[in-house]
Amino acid sequence: MKQGTKQIMGLVLVSLLSSGATIGLYSLYTNSDTSKDQRSIENYSQPVSFTSTSKTPAFQTDFTDAAERTINSVVHIQSTINQTTVSRGGQRDPFFDFFFGDRGGYQMPQQKPQKGFGSGVIISSDGYIVTNNHVIDRSDEILVTLDNKKSYPAKLIGTDPSTDIALIKIEAEGLTAIPFGDSDKIKIGEWVLAVGNPFNLTSTVTAGIVSAKARNINILANAGPMRIESFIQTDAAVNPGNSGGALVNIRGELVGINTAIASETGNFAGYSFAVPINMASKIVTDLKQYGSVQRAVLGVQIGDINSEMQKELNLATLDGVYIGGVVERGSAASAGIEKGDIITAINEHPTKSVSELQEQVSRYRPGDKVKVDYIRGKDKKSASVTLKNQQGNTEIVKQLGIGNLGATFQPVPNDLKAQLGIRSGLQVKDIDSKGKFAEAQIRKGFILLQINNQRINSVQDLESIIKEIRQGSANEQGMFIMGVYPSGKTAYYAINLAE
Repeated sequence: MKQGTKQIMGLVLVSLLSSGATIGLYSLYTNSDTSKDQRSIENYSQPVSFTSTSKTPAFQTDFTDAAERTINSVVHIQSTINQTTVSRGGQRDPFFDFFFGDRGGYQMPQQKPQKGFGSGVIISSDGYIVTNNHVIDRSDEILVTLDNKKSYPAKLIGTDPSTDIALIKIEAEGLTAIPFGDSDKIKIGEWVLAVGNPFNLTSTVTAGIVSAKARNINILANAGPMRIESFIQTDAAVNPGNSGGALVNIRGELVGINTAIASETGNFAGYSFAVPINMASKIVTDLKQYGSVQRAVLGVQIGDINSEMQKELNLATLDGVYIGGVVERGSAASAGIEKGDIITAINEHPTKSVSELQEQVSRYRPGDKVKVDYIRGKDKKSASVTLKNQQGNTEIVKQLGIGNLGATFQPVPNDLKAQLGIRSGLQVKDIDSKGKFAEAQIRKGFILLQINNQRINSVQDLESIIKEIRQGSANEQGMFIMGVYPSGKTAYYAINLAE
């Protein structure tokens, strides 16, 4: 298939808004403006037949009400990662040497805390707070400070790197929860406010307009094939520390979670991006209710349509998503959708791009039925599609199981960390009698501290290490685990993932 004409793009740095975090490059149009300054129309004589128009704005642009309604719902987040370094000295552990080898002397771990800052939004009066995953990723401690300067330790409820959304909770009551708006209804050119804590300052409000919707800036490229980018683009000034803060409409309703900026310096340079709240709300609901995101898939390979592609394939429209392939027995295939069809809407919501299609599907769970409008040849069609999960069924997974380990996991409670004198770890919540953890005689409650000499602090850490191990040859797929039980007993286990 021929490639569309490449767009000439200016290279700019895309930064996540947590303090100092920069993750990639992408392009934006650059147009040189060679036009002369426009002169005021008052400098010209007007024909007698002209009538001056009213200069009254289309609607009130007083932002004070919206600011007052939201500023108490936005919090400051400090995340701490306790990096461990090893030096000579201390007492040798023969079991550690057996599993991980001689490290060249006695081992004495030392903690070097690394702090990061961001923002969060209170979504319930009992302390649930939504933020960005990159704000709290791999953190050992999370501290939340309210607008009234009161601080609380926070517990991680769950994360979704695929959308850069995370849910945390503090033990507090009577908090001011922000009202949710409808991100589908916001329009390009509409006023919005960004509320957050840039540069580690206290709550700050800036204003701008919606510049674009359903933007894919490829900022989550490392989040895996299930990543979903359909950002709201605005020109409201946001800076490092704004990550996880609120994007609100003129009525003070939450319409997005501020996530990234486009910049050459790491600071605001004209563009910012937010996760639409209609997508984020489904993510946090899943994390709260099930402990993991219930992700539905259509089971199709899709691509955007350009004019050259339309001409080459004789497609009926540019406004849709082209299906380059379907998964056998997947959601779409089971409903009769085929390769070559063009999806134009999901439940009456137009899907003119891959980003829009992904955003719409992300709002549903396995087992949900959606109406899919599509074009085959010149004919308009529709189908009722029962969405499935990645495993090809409609089951709801209440906790995340990793591969065939036969276990589910949860963050280690802060009080248990303090009791055991540990700064990281991932606790086994449940054990399946048929899994590898059960075969290795690992028991419920065990806290994973290290696997193959790599620290474990989250499900994402565990998944990453397992993926790395399985890329090796069959005789190199050993997983050597060091951890501790709540009783304080240290334990070591070896699991062969190749078996």
